[in-house]
Amino acid sequence: MNGADALCDTLLAGGVDTCFANPGTSEMHFVAALDRKPRMRCVLGLFEGVVTGAADGYARMAEKPAATLLHLGPGLANGLANLHNARRARSPVVNIVGDHATYHLKHDAPLTSDIEGLARPMSHWVGRVQDADHVSRDAAQAITQARTAPGRIATLILPADAAWTETRAPLSAVTAPLPRAQVLQPHIEAAVAAIRSGKRATLMLSGVALRANALEVAGRIAKATGVRLLAQQSNARMERGAGRMDIERVPYPVEQALQALKDIEHLILVGAKAPVAFFAYPGKPSSMLPQACSVLQLADPADDLLHALQWLAEELGVSASVKPDVMEFKRPDLPTGALTPAAVATALAALMPENAIICDESVTSGRNLFQFTRTVPQHDYLQLTGGAIGEGLPMAAGAAIACPDRKVISLEADGSGMYTLQALWTQAREALDVVTIVFANRSYAILHAELRGVGAGVPGVNARRMLDLDQPALQWTQLAAGMGVESARATTAEEFCKLLKAALSRKGPFLIEAVL
Repeated sequence: MNGADALCDTLLAGGVDTCFANPGTSEMHFVAALDRKPRMRCVLGLFEGVVTGAADGYARMAEKPAATLLHLGPGLANGLANLHNARRARSPVVNIVGDHATYHLKHDAPLTSDIEGLARPMSHWVGRVQDADHVSRDAAQAITQARTAPGRIATLILPADAAWTETRAPLSAVTAPLPRAQVLQPHIEAAVAAIRSGKRATLMLSGVALRANALEVAGRIAKATGVRLLAQQSNARMERGAGRMDIERVPYPVEQALQALKDIEHLILVGAKAPVAFFAYPGKPSSMLPQACSVLQLADPADDLLHALQWLAEELGVSASVKPDVMEFKRPDLPTGALTPAAVATALAALMPENAIICDESVTSGRNLFQFTRTVPQHDYLQLTGGAIGEGLPMAAGAAIACPDRKVISLEADGSGMYTLQALWTQAREALDVVTIVFANRSYAILHAELRGVGAGVPGVNARRMLDLDQPALQWTQLAAGMGVESARATTAEEFCKLLKAALSRKGPFLIEAVL
């Protein structure tokens, strides 16, 4: 057994049975070892950002880490943007980066780089394998790190000679992660006092507090006490739909966020962070909270958030018989006429199947999606968490691999989609059940808004050439065909509804270009 075999066996023993990969020469012995391990599902991405984004989407739905396989420092660098998103989503990922053989590093070959330096900003833990005898030990540590609540990015650097050298070292057992910590009683007491103070209090939730069971408890607290519920602006996963608690998010635009939060006197954080503006704007605040608002941290993201809410309900005297206000099932009528973002959202609400997974990188066009999907069948909603665009298509691929029995609906902005277009090829190769809806507005619409938001004026010729996606316009049906994905274009609401109904009724990837 060589080091590469030891790595594969340790991954499998630790429950890591999916590897998203874009390998190179230094990883060939690991590739050969994967070839000998049929239990490991190997998924090729044609760009490293697809690999890391898919690992993020997989982790959010599988609730366990996948492995990535990246080629040296430049391969890691190509995947860093979606590792940033995964880190913000608190997704567990075992990120394996090959390196030159240890004795080759001194020669400074063209691909030599500071892999540790590249990895650290987007990783919670970085380790370098010393030799073949230490591969299993270091891999086990990486898995334990990745599985540590609430989810961590663990980057393991594997020199080529550590992979190809024979080893007789025993495989290391993967240590079970520590259970989530319970919150401290003083935090519960402070939250109870804030809610009973007579002042306007809000529970802001994120992480696993946005799962249905935790939302049910939060809903009972809200019904009994009048406390307001709110989710932070970007969240890794929310369980929504009819029969579940509905919860608003903090709006993205500064003015809307300030208006939404203006009356809060006590903000109680449950796995969330206090809301701040995505960017700095001249003359606008960075914090979205009123100056006199007190901020209490009831529970950190790594804490047992469900238990914290249950304990809070108990201390508040909220009876288990209290029923939260949940959304009743209701579908809208199919839209007609012009194809607008609202028409797309209405059609989705009218036709969405039960237990779907929505992966949302629609950016500007999908900003009001929530108001259309409150009463639709129950579903999971996955967002772009770190703001680095190019996450949507790979995230959908990873979610589809984690949940092959569920329909994945990928809402994609045309500009963002071009960052990781290659994910469509992965969807085709793996026959993933993903319906992609491209909002084709032929521009970076959000940047037009940001130009106004920062007070930089009206775009002229040069600015428009940097913000518009025309001359030539992107042809998404042709792009999809080139990646092996069947597609069609809609220019009216009626055409879109017909295409969406057909796409949802069949298996496998399908792309709809919604020309807005």
